[in-house]
Amino acid sequence: MKVLLIKDVKTLGKAGEIKEVKDGYGQNFLIGKGFAKLATPDVVEKWKAEQAAMAKNLKEELERLEAEKITLEAARVKIEKPLAPVGIKGSVGNADISKAIEEQLKIVLDKKHINLKKALKSTGIHEVDAKLGHGIHAMLKVEVVGV
Repeated sequence: MKVLLIKDVKTLGKAGEIKEVKDGYGQNFLIGKGFAKLATPDVVEKWKAEQAAMAKNLKEELERLEAEKITLEAARVKIEKPLAPVGIKGSVGNADISKAIEEQLKIVLDKKHINLKKALKSTGIHEVDAKLGHGIHAMLKVEVVGV
């Protein structure tokens, strides 16, 4: 029996490979547990089409993330905070930076993806690392201005 592996099987092969296996192993274990499908021409064509669509979507997402990286690195995000005798009142954290990016640059970036070692407590320009996904990072310039 020929099966198309949907998931990696340690002793058999990787996802996307077509393997010849014994009927009982293929039917009862591989197909029964959802590791494989019976390798008919329709199933193989559908698998190839799905893989091509996934590759296309991944490429589009990587292009979008690279464009966002260029936008974020070229821009300067401005955040206003009230002044204190030394520095500013309170601090600027991940949530403040995420909100400012969304308002000023129209880019949605989760606060969990902004890497701050410590909250920003002084005025001036600070560099902040942001994870965009798929291993792409952008260095943001955040300007904290006292009012």
